[in-house]
Amino acid sequence: MIQYHELHHVSLTVTDLERAKHFYSEILCLKELKRPAFDFPGAWYEIGNQQVHLIVLPTSQTIRQDKYLNSREGHFALRVKSYDETLNWLKQHDVPMYQPQKSASGFAQIFCADPDGNLIELNVDK
Repeated sequence: MIQYHELHHVSLTVTDLERAKHFYSEILCLKELKRPAFDFPGAWYEIGNQQVHLIVLPTSQTIRQDKYLNSREGHFALRVKSYDETLNWLKQHDVPMYQPQKSASGFAQIFCADPDGNLIELNVDK
């Protein structure tokens, strides 16, 4: 049997590191962490005790060609403190969003994507 302690990180591939760093730092307001000196570009971000790792790999098979927002596509979810503040912040920064009207999940959700189309769910307990 495998026993887990917690999720450590999610890795996402991106094509343009500076563009991705702007999105994760300035739009999603995540704190960038010091990253080991790998032989490929990337960035690490802190979310509580977990992390998001960005890896530059323009030829990645995981980069979505169609950038439309669909909650059924692979994504990761971040729990936010305020739905309204998050919604307003994203609107102020012209971030395209999808907001399911009534979700069977039981919590409010906002879906958006980074510049490479990696889907992100922002959710909050109501």
